[in-house]
Amino acid sequence: MKLYEKIRRNEAIKVYIQRADESLAALGYTEHSFAHVTKAAESVKYILETLGYSEHQIEMGMIAAYLHDIGNLINRSEHAQSGAIMAFRILDEMGMPAEDVATIVTAIGNHDEGTGVPVNAIAAALILADKSDVRRSRVRNQDHQTFDIHDRVNYSVEKADLTIDNENKQIKLSLTVDTRYGSVMDYFEIFLGRMIMCRKAADKLGLQFRLMINGQSLI
Repeated sequence: MKLYEKIRRNEAIKVYIQRADESLAALGYTEHSFAHVTKAAESVKYILETLGYSEHQIEMGMIAAYLHDIGNLINRSEHAQSGAIMAFRILDEMGMPAEDVATIVTAIGNHDEGTGVPVNAIAAALILADKSDVRRSRVRNQDHQTFDIHDRVNYSVEKADLTIDNENKQIKLSLTVDTRYGSVMDYFEIFLGRMIMCRKAADKLGLQFRLMINGQSLI
């Protein structure tokens, strides 16, 4: 994973991720900084490794995950596409082979629920990793009285586990939700599109997507 570590240590990339997150903070969004992209990269690694993909494919997926939100530096709107263009320039200048650049750029450009499609395994793994990162620590607002629905939903999630059952060909997102802060209906109001996208991504990987909230199967 030498190239992935090189990406993580790159000072310019650090600036892009940090400044992109600062822009989202100004807009009132939850955390999209190093914690999010690192968790996404580790989840991609878990998905692809568990399904038997090669070390090279796993590393390409992890790089895509680490870079997937840099487009927020330009604008939240169409950030997947602008992020893909930024990643292309970064990786091309690093001398990465065109085939690998294409794989990573494709995954980044297809990770957002507005326009994204799980066109290949790397893109599918990134979608599942990104959309499953729901947690209390992503909420910046510390005043519970002024929470918007995104704050409520993320803050209400006490635990989120993404697991693969290879025997039954399932990938399951299990959430423990404190309904004092957000209801299950709140979750579906803002995340239904993401969960549908996860189902399509799971299908691309030959799996069935399941969503469990407080022990109940909802998808």
